[in-house]
Amino acid sequence: MTTVLPTLFVSHGAPTLALEPGATGPALSAIGETLPRPKAVLMVSAHWESARPAVSTAQQPETIHDFGGFPQALYRLQYPAPGAADLARRVKEVLDAAGLACDLDPRRGLDHGAWVPLRYLYPQADVPVTQLSIQSQLSTQHHYRLGEALHPLTNEGVLIIGSGSLTHNLYEFRLHAGKQAPQEYAVEFQRWVYERIIAGDVPALIDYRRRAPHAVRAHPTEEHFLPLFVALGAAGGAGTARRINDEMTFGALAMDAYVFEPAASRARPDDGSGTARAGSVSG
Repeated sequence: MTTVLPTLFVSHGAPTLALEPGATGPALSAIGETLPRPKAVLMVSAHWESARPAVSTAQQPETIHDFGGFPQALYRLQYPAPGAADLARRVKEVLDAAGLACDLDPRRGLDHGAWVPLRYLYPQADVPVTQLSIQSQLSTQHHYRLGEALHPLTNEGVLIIGSGSLTHNLYEFRLHAGKQAPQEYAVEFQRWVYERIIAGDVPALIDYRRRAPHAVRAHPTEEHFLPLFVALGAAGGAGTARRINDEMTFGALAMDAYVFEPAASRARPDDGSGTARAGSVSG
């Protein structure tokens, strides 16, 4: 019998995370070592946007260096994981059946929102992976529904990962580059999201734009927050949520990562740091 896999949300931060792991890299590595090994990974990255869902059937996805002005060592990094064309076709099948028409893309590789966290999760690049696009012009509710449609895949050995950022204001990022003191607005938004996730308050999360403190400042545009809703929806709504990282980088870039586990999984107690609380997630 196939183990039901959790879903993940990870904050991939700046591309330099690949060279400077901080606290985030070890947290992702630990999860990669402790979770059941998946048959394949479905990455939902903030850096692939399309008008409607699209999924890659590339046999050997290219490592896309979709950034500029960084150290040359970063451009030499490769993540040569095999593609997952069969999974891509299965993704299209479940999304089409849910009324979310999905396209197949034979060429799309892995952008840094995918390959940077995967280097820590599966450093041998030996787990097949495909990538699914987001629709940044559509709502949080759309992305939650997208996740709900993908939920059956968690029973088929597929690890679904939403990759974005808990906060993502590039102006603030540049303004505070080199400064380590966390900005209060980012901390308040981070805390609000944590409390809503642990409480299982999916309606509040979906309506975060109106309810969360500093929501527009934390996300002037929404593309880096939308993968969270895919991970939430794909979790199936009856499990436990666990935060495995709450690092704040560059003063305003929250690197939170969450594991949304099946209901049968035993939740870990709070270790006092705020990074291992568990609670129900329902929607």
